[in-house]
Amino acid sequence: MQPIHPTTPTGLHHLTAIAGNPQTNVDFYTGVLGLRLIKKTVNFDDPSAYHLYYGDETGSPGSIITFFYWPGHDARGRTGPGQTTAIVLSAPAASLDYWQQRLASLSIAATRRNRFGEEVLAFADPDGIPVEIVAVTGDPRTGWQHHAAIPAAHALRGLHTAELTVRSATRTEQLLTTVMGCRLVRREGTRARFTSAHSETSGSYIDIIADASAAPGAGGSGTIHHIAFSVPDDDTQLLLQKALHVAGYSVSEVRDRNYFHSIYYREPGGILFEIATATPGFAIDESPATLGTALKLPTQFERARSQIERLLPPLHPSNQE
Repeated sequence: MQPIHPTTPTGLHHLTAIAGNPQTNVDFYTGVLGLRLIKKTVNFDDPSAYHLYYGDETGSPGSIITFFYWPGHDARGRTGPGQTTAIVLSAPAASLDYWQQRLASLSIAATRRNRFGEEVLAFADPDGIPVEIVAVTGDPRTGWQHHAAIPAAHALRGLHTAELTVRSATRTEQLLTTVMGCRLVRREGTRARFTSAHSETSGSYIDIIADASAAPGAGGSGTIHHIAFSVPDDDTQLLLQKALHVAGYSVSEVRDRNYFHSIYYREPGGILFEIATATPGFAIDESPATLGTALKLPTQFERARSQIERLLPPLHPSNQE
């Protein structure tokens, strides 16, 4: 077995998608799926846009799903090659019947399938983004266990897999197995599963789907904007940034996102990759008990708080929590 290179990501950190309506988004991800709203802020590059974060009790890496919302920007996207193409979540092995019944009771159509020997429940969120719940044995994560309607035993644990669709998989797979330090687990048709060099577990999987015939993806509401991989600290991130530069990738400077530090680059199939640090975390500006309850702004936007609050649509807690 080859030694683990210190620059390789430890697993998934988060994914970020684009929502059409922020209140509908809150109602679905907190009310229906039972995730915790852990941070309510704005896009660090555009304060006219909400940036909503969902996850487990503390927003630990690998549990986080985030959404942008731009008021007045109603353009619908198209899911396809060149994108992360599904939100894939982990649930306890015996919970799939519960989730199928819960979705049916809320008039959400879902279908069962089997993939890589795992039972999968597939449906869509209100914007049409594909969502899957996978029955997983041995996922030690607990998720958010304080939802009024969802028993703690059935709480979603976090991200299971990053599903990446590209027209040709060769160069993307090469990136994963070299600079990113991943290894191939198995293949099934046009889908190949890779995992972090650090562990083979839910939250560390990356599925590459080769689809040369589909129309390429187009950004907009109802699509996933980027996928982020986790590294433990700033030093590891800088080492990986250097390794990517040496490999010929155009990588951004380090950007401070308050709750983590990030670098960005596009993999050969066109998907935007982010490398995010596990620290400092989401409790730096709110107590763990009050995460997600107040609008938090980056320091550079605080002076415009009253204007930003006036332009952003109000958000209310989900009535299904």
